[in-house]
Amino acid sequence: MDKLQVQLTAILNLLNIKIFRVLLFLLIGVVMYSAMYSNVKPEKLNLELFSVAERTIRSPITIEDKESTEANRRKAVEQVNDVYRVKSEYAQNRVDLVTSIFGSVSEVNAEVQEEIDQKKKTAEEAEVEDAPAPEEPTIEEKLAQLKTKLTENETKSLSDEVFITLLQAPKEELLVAKDLTVTAINNTMKRSVPADEVENAKLNVEEELKYTSLSSSLKKAVIDIGRYAVVQNEFYDPEATEDLRQKAMDNVEPVRILEGQILVDEGQLISRDVFKKLQLVGLLESENSYKPFIGLAMLVALILFALFVIFNEMENADKKQKNLLMFSIIFITSILLMKMVSLFDEFEYSEIGYIFPAAMGAMLIKILINERLALFQMAILAVSGTIIFNEGITGTLNVTIGVYILISGLAAILFLQKQSRRSKILQAGLSVSVVNLIVILSILFLRNSQYSGLEYGFYFIAAFVSGIVSAVLTIGLLPFFEAGFGILSTLRLIELSNPNHPLLRKILTEAPGTYHHSVMVANLSEAACEAIGANGLLARVGCYYHDIGKTKRPQFFIENQINMDNPHDKLPALTSKNIIIAHATDGAEMLRKHRMPKEIIDIAEQHHGTTLLKFFYHKAKQSGHEVKEEDFRYPGPKPQTKESAVIGIADSVEAAVRSMAHPTHEQIENLVHNIIGDRLQDGQLGECDITLKELDTVADTLCETLKGIFHSRIEYPEMNKQKVKQA
Repeated sequence: MDKLQVQLTAILNLLNIKIFRVLLFLLIGVVMYSAMYSNVKPEKLNLELFSVAERTIRSPITIEDKESTEANRRKAVEQVNDVYRVKSEYAQNRVDLVTSIFGSVSEVNAEVQEEIDQKKKTAEEAEVEDAPAPEEPTIEEKLAQLKTKLTENETKSLSDEVFITLLQAPKEELLVAKDLTVTAINNTMKRSVPADEVENAKLNVEEELKYTSLSSSLKKAVIDIGRYAVVQNEFYDPEATEDLRQKAMDNVEPVRILEGQILVDEGQLISRDVFKKLQLVGLLESENSYKPFIGLAMLVALILFALFVIFNEMENADKKQKNLLMFSIIFITSILLMKMVSLFDEFEYSEIGYIFPAAMGAMLIKILINERLALFQMAILAVSGTIIFNEGITGTLNVTIGVYILISGLAAILFLQKQSRRSKILQAGLSVSVVNLIVILSILFLRNSQYSGLEYGFYFIAAFVSGIVSAVLTIGLLPFFEAGFGILSTLRLIELSNPNHPLLRKILTEAPGTYHHSVMVANLSEAACEAIGANGLLARVGCYYHDIGKTKRPQFFIENQINMDNPHDKLPALTSKNIIIAHATDGAEMLRKHRMPKEIIDIAEQHHGTTLLKFFYHKAKQSGHEVKEEDFRYPGPKPQTKESAVIGIADSVEAAVRSMAHPTHEQIENLVHNIIGDRLQDGQLGECDITLKELDTVADTLCETLKGIFHSRIEYPEMNKQKVKQA
């Protein structure tokens, strides 16, 4: 039953955690959507046709004016002339036609003459004396014979008089007439002869033949033939015309209303053309468009999904919960601050966004959580800024301010690298201000516009205000986050390392030997932790406090026994064991009372793990009492972090090396490896995520550090190995 209740409680706790995360994500989404809602809401103007514009209106979008584009295309088509093609083969065809007419006439004459000659020959062969001469066919018979050789079109188009004249013309003159007619037709038909120029072409042929040396009757006949032979040779080409029209349409550029283009100036009459443009860009729509709101919702959902993926990758559930809450508070604060600054846009301070302390969120998240989340937050803020600061500009996105916010945040993350003290935050803020100024100047120069000295002064002030205010807000808000979430930040560690801290002064005054021992261990641990990628500063500060419990009975620890006898020589082994072991639990309790960070408390409690006090264990066994090994072990827990493990090793190494009179390098190396080996065999490092490779690195670093500081170490009173084991 109890087991079931425990399981139900665990399930409820898990559900509560998930519900809490969902609520945080929803809160972030609602704040983002609400902050950007008014900036994506389409602007509606209450304007009427032929009214006067009260202000200059610019187009919020780039859109094609299809009606104007079509009108321009129609004009381009109308300006295209019809395409006509000259059919060059027509000239040869008409020349061949004329040649065939003259050829047919010659054939008829030749056939008639051949028939007459044949009759004469027949009469001569018959030796008929005084036979009459053969009769020639009549002209009508010749004409009929000629028409059989011509086409119906020719016989109908040309008169019988023309054919009779040709048939009666002498052979030589007929040849001359043919050549003249062919030449005249060829000269005319080689040129373009459109439909409306056919008659002029016929007149050209007539004029050319009129002044020949032919007889009048033959001249009239060839003129008729020439006029008949001339026809239209230039015809309309519909395909070529259509292609030309299509090219003209394609060459017409679409008429676009560009984003930022002035549609109407202040005081200008709103004509039909202006009214149509205002309506086209959506400034006069009576019905609201939901597309911008849907687009904003999709953008917010995408950001929340990316945020979910990032936090879902975190392994520690408690840390994940705390980090998500801190991120939400910082991000929402940044968004609300951004929205407050953007409200000044309505008073025509369109560049007020440059004052926004963009680096604040990056600094806080970099210090309190991690760099990756700080980068992601700056990307979201940059995107949000392009929308929130879009007043006074055309379009939905103010890309310029987005670039400014992004670079400002990236600069903050960069300049906070390895910076710890609060004064360093101010230095980073000043550096961010310089970067801000460079970014603004680069943007202004890229625009290639003219700015007054007053405007440059405003940008200069805005850049420095943004960086300095970011640093001041970071310093002011850090203590609240550190106190509220129990965060051990780098800045907090620096403060705890101050020698004037009450607990450190307590160690120094009440247990000076322990204080110097702690400083030596801190030097060793910091170097080793940094070598394996652990938190070296945490290790150093943890070492300062790890033996705070010894201040309760300082004289019972060997490093504080100067010019005095060892009290353990007069105590039973079990009592000595209790005193020695108690310094870990006493130290943890003292640190809790002073509200020290959990990480420092854990180091004090875990640096001995569950190791065995071998000296007193063997002393108790030698006294004849029956003892258990478990009774002479520290209560633990075993080291849970790399820092605790390294500090435990460094603590033992420092004490052991201190007991050696003149250690050589080989002796130091053997000692370090033996201590680490003992810890491994005893299972003291099994609950932290330190690897064997990292342990090798720790050993090498400890050896190098000891070799460097051994000759300059603090001189302790002479002590024997037996006393060292007591510590």
